[in-house]
Amino acid sequence: QVQLVESGGGLVQAGGSLRLSCAASGRTFSSYAMGWFRQAPGKEREFVATISSSGASIVYANSVKGRFTISRDNAKNTVYLQMNSLKPEDTAVYYCAGGGLYAATTPRPYNYWGQGTQVTVST
Repeated sequence: QVQLVESGGGLVQAGGSLRLSCAASGRTFSSYAMGWFRQAPGKEREFVATISSSGASIVYANSVKGRFTISRDNAKNTVYLQMNSLKPEDTAVYYCAGGGLYAATTPRPYNYWGQGTQVTVST
């Protein structure tokens, strides 16, 4: 079974930066796509970014394009989300997702989920 553990969330002022990490257990990390989703209070979970198993394919939500960067280190079984120029509307619990066969922008194809990490952006 694969376990995903996120870290790096916190409180930051608007315009600031944070880097989220998601560490995966197991030896098959390099064989599946990874994604980041987020959920704000009272809202549905929404797609943020995804990266294919090799890192060759990357997709971003329009709302974060140009500000966020997803990357992965298969040697460390870790996927990252670098978040720059943060806005108050980025405030949410951020979830790492894994196990997808392809870089999907919807939750359904992902088999594994982390517990989430809170990101709060103040004005």
